[in-house]
Amino acid sequence: MEPQLGLHELLHVFSFLEARDLLCAAQVDKVWNEASRTKELWRQLCLRRWSSCKASQMTLGTQTWKQYYLRRSELEFRMASGRPEDFTCRALAGHKGEIDDLAYISTSEYRFDGQDKSVVCTVSSDGTVRAWDLHEGMELWSSPVQSAALVNLVAYPRLQLVVTVDERGLIKVWEAENGCEKAAFLLPMYSSALEACDIPEGPLLLAACAEGALYTLTVPWLQLLSRVNVFPGNPTSLLCSPDRQWVFASTQNSDLSPEVFYTQSLLCRSEDETPASTTLPIWLTSRACWTPDEAARLMVMHRNDNGMQLVITTYELGSRKSRDRVEVLVRQIASFLLPDTMMPPHLMKGHGSQVILLVSGSELVLFTIHGLQLVAFQDHQRPITSMWVDQTRVITSSFDLSLRVYLWNKENKFPVLKSCYHLLGGSHRWASGFTHVESDSMSIVGVEARNIGTSILRSYYFQVRCG
Repeated sequence: MEPQLGLHELLHVFSFLEARDLLCAAQVDKVWNEASRTKELWRQLCLRRWSSCKASQMTLGTQTWKQYYLRRSELEFRMASGRPEDFTCRALAGHKGEIDDLAYISTSEYRFDGQDKSVVCTVSSDGTVRAWDLHEGMELWSSPVQSAALVNLVAYPRLQLVVTVDERGLIKVWEAENGCEKAAFLLPMYSSALEACDIPEGPLLLAACAEGALYTLTVPWLQLLSRVNVFPGNPTSLLCSPDRQWVFASTQNSDLSPEVFYTQSLLCRSEDETPASTTLPIWLTSRACWTPDEAARLMVMHRNDNGMQLVITTYELGSRKSRDRVEVLVRQIASFLLPDTMMPPHLMKGHGSQVILLVSGSELVLFTIHGLQLVAFQDHQRPITSMWVDQTRVITSSFDLSLRVYLWNKENKFPVLKSCYHLLGGSHRWASGFTHVESDSMSIVGVEARNIGTSILRSYYFQVRCG
């Protein structure tokens, strides 16, 4: 009889196997079956496949690491395939006006312990904020009708809070579980931008006013920490960096150069104290985005010196601290001209540390930060209205009443997209197209505009069916 491997030797050999091989090994005999179910083997498989899958961030509940691996793999397969049997499509109606913005209030973590949910909040011109359970396909709550149309919102999933602003500049905080109002703050004019900024010092809200001032408020009580005049008399756009340490402020198509603020210098600032910031040496800014894999890498679309051509310039930011002040450091690392044949892009997102996604009309184009065009897609028949980008996929919405799903292929030097499938909305007889799209680990949701001046949510929920 040939000598049998001991449990220690088996575990050593099994540590080199992939999930499919472990499942096959489990069929050999009782000993191999027991060894192949070892917790540490499946935990290491999870860590190898999903770098964000750290034990401190996990909510396993009653499931094992093996169950987590198999369920998450199945979910990702279904979201990559997009077959009719992979998802449940629902139309969620309730708003009596147009939906102007939406945000997920549920956390983005993967969990399969029966507590997983996809919950979205929406604001509308009908003056209400509403919460929707995409799994059950139902409205959870609706706020009382406000005195003015709600135009923007941001979510704090960790705190289960939603912040909205109406067309007059009234900001309100709502509890995401039941829709109870917690606090309010009135800006002197309508708001041109809201940004959620959850930093170690505490959650903050950044609000840009149409008068060109930047307000920093505490969350949830909306106490004013500071007010900074950025672009007096000009509506201001805001973008927080991935680590929330930097705030990019700009005003579109103006000869005023954009500014970048060091977030901590906006806290508890006295009236005569200048926040730490730097002015970028460009003008006529039209779009900007941060790269998600680099904490302080910023890409800005602007006009060149003669104002005739569009340029995308990439900067890296840093700080130098002394005893009584912070100096903001900026370094240009790349710049390129967009092709003359390309219509001015109206959407711009970053991926990884080297890739820029641009939407021009109905075309989606990928460039590196140095100007190398990687791929271009013309899948939509009508203009693209919004774009969702994360580590695994890109989703675009369009007036052609479809959502297009693309997956990243990261085996090459630069990540490249593959067009996978499309999701259809309702009938063109009743709908005029999708205006927004967002996604989490289990669902995709789009705002479908109706021909009668209202909007509904169209959700696509991908559910794990394995045991």
